[in-house]
Amino acid sequence: MTSAATLPPRVTEEKTANKILGWIALPVGILALLVIGSLLSEQFFTTRNLTNVLINMSIVGIIVVGMTFVFIVRGLADLSVPAMVAIGALLTLSLQPSLGSLVGALVGILAASAAGLINGLFIGYFRLNPVITTLATGTIVLGIAQAAVGGVIVYGDDPALQSFLTGRIILGIPTIVLIFLAVAVGGHLLLSQTIFGRWVYAAGSNPDATKASAVPLNFTKAAAFWMTATLSGFSGVLLALTLQTARPGIGTGYEFDAITAVVVGGVSLLGGFGNVPRAIGGLLLVTLLSNIMVLNGIPTASQGLVMGALIAGAVALDVYLRRRGGAA
Repeated sequence: MTSAATLPPRVTEEKTANKILGWIALPVGILALLVIGSLLSEQFFTTRNLTNVLINMSIVGIIVVGMTFVFIVRGLADLSVPAMVAIGALLTLSLQPSLGSLVGALVGILAASAAGLINGLFIGYFRLNPVITTLATGTIVLGIAQAAVGGVIVYGDDPALQSFLTGRIILGIPTIVLIFLAVAVGGHLLLSQTIFGRWVYAAGSNPDATKASAVPLNFTKAAAFWMTATLSGFSGVLLALTLQTARPGIGTGYEFDAITAVVVGGVSLLGGFGNVPRAIGGLLLVTLLSNIMVLNGIPTASQGLVMGALIAGAVALDVYLRRRGGAA
């Protein structure tokens, strides 16, 4: 067995350089965007704009936490996210008049969680393809949501709760941002400090070896998809209560935003590597880039090209670092 100490100096230096590149690329990119944004637009560093950036980050960020688990466990991606966001939002507001906002929100989260449990069972225990399974489940759930509300827009009537979520209760930070930070910290601790977190990394790093060990591979993969659906439903609830309006397509694009953030954050498509802080860093970079393009009037089509190029570059970097053994 070859140890790091017996490797040729050139190989050791290359591995060290690759590790450094993997860790500094994201913060350097964020810092560069902050500088570029301030130079291109006077509105960029205003309190109003940065607050909007944080609020928009929070809705997607809750989903990103769950998607990070899916990526690390080598689950590819969860494409049912838009439907889970929609079912959480629609049930919250449609049940608001009869059950109240909080009970309606709980029902919305439980409905998304139940759909996530189905995803987990089919993917974790029946070993169906994650992309096809979540796409099918999402289509069914979205159809049920549309039928439940008649395919129309649902409006809420709870300005007090809306004001609470967008209001600032601690250090001038909007409540919804604090909720997102709590979810992110909880997800990070679950992944980095618990036995379940070790199972997630083991399942993604070497599934074949994991099967021969005491790690419950099926349960771990199923739990990752259940968690993502539940958090997506929770995100939909917060979105509905913040806007006090919801429609069946309210979650459209959120799966792409979450996947983009996770990939750009350096969470490996090959599984077994990554963490929540890196994924949130990727989300911050993507959100800042999008905000800069909007402030400078970049057409939507061009924004899509930029995001696509960013994803391609992040995936290429991930593959390069993994092949060279530089991921850390």
